[in-house]
Amino acid sequence: MALVLYDHPLSPYTQNVKIALMEKGVEFEAPMPDGIGTGASIEDFMAASPRGEVPALVEGDDVRLFDSTIMLEYIEDRWPQPPLLPTDLLERARVRMIEDAIDTHVEAIGWGLAEIRFFGRGTSEVAEKIEESAAEQVAGWYRWLTTQLGERTWFNGERFGWGDLAVVPFLNSIVRFGFEPAGKLRDWQLRVNERPSVTACREAAEEVAFDGPHSDIEGLKAAVESGAFKREYRDHRLEWMIKSGGISVVIDGLEKNNIRFTDVFS
Repeated sequence: MALVLYDHPLSPYTQNVKIALMEKGVEFEAPMPDGIGTGASIEDFMAASPRGEVPALVEGDDVRLFDSTIMLEYIEDRWPQPPLLPTDLLERARVRMIEDAIDTHVEAIGWGLAEIRFFGRGTSEVAEKIEESAAEQVAGWYRWLTTQLGERTWFNGERFGWGDLAVVPFLNSIVRFGFEPAGKLRDWQLRVNERPSVTACREAAEEVAFDGPHSDIEGLKAAVESGAFKREYRDHRLEWMIKSGGISVVIDGLEKNNIRFTDVFS
């Protein structure tokens, strides 16, 4: 029974699911759905992910999952060995808390910076304000993550696990924008990127990155400007752009119809 994980290599949400599967030795296929970013995609993908976003997990006739957290929980229950969650109840709660903070706050920083740097959203004055806000936020989140790491080798404790795969794709994304961590967090970043599962995901992302060797960023920018490609602005991303000084970016995107939100599930 083939396990299919609909993927875009640049998505940190997909990367952490792929890392979990690779760490557990689970074989899977990782196709990239047609039409991603347009809000209309292939039938099987949309059946699994009515939000029109990767990742989406399909197994057999019954399993259709969206949302990376739900997938990680399914994977942990479906293939319990080796365990990715700590044994201690409080530690399990702590790494889940880390995942939630990264998913709903840190991810938006990298996503928002891409809007400004690669897709040219906002006037120069607005872009400068957003960049300054992003730098302040990154510094704050790096301090928080350093505190969460403490004296541990891994965010998960003594062994690599849920807490680490929840952080590394998003932190690698932030680092690509020039925000290098320091001290213990930098040591962890170097250590975690040596794991084969993390290396594979990072290298795949670098291949398709907006500033990578195979990028067609000018074509993507033109597609965004025309509205053929719409960037997803739901939830935390919308909040981030507004609080970081980019409300004019949102208004402009609405007027040009080149941003999108989640449709009613069908």
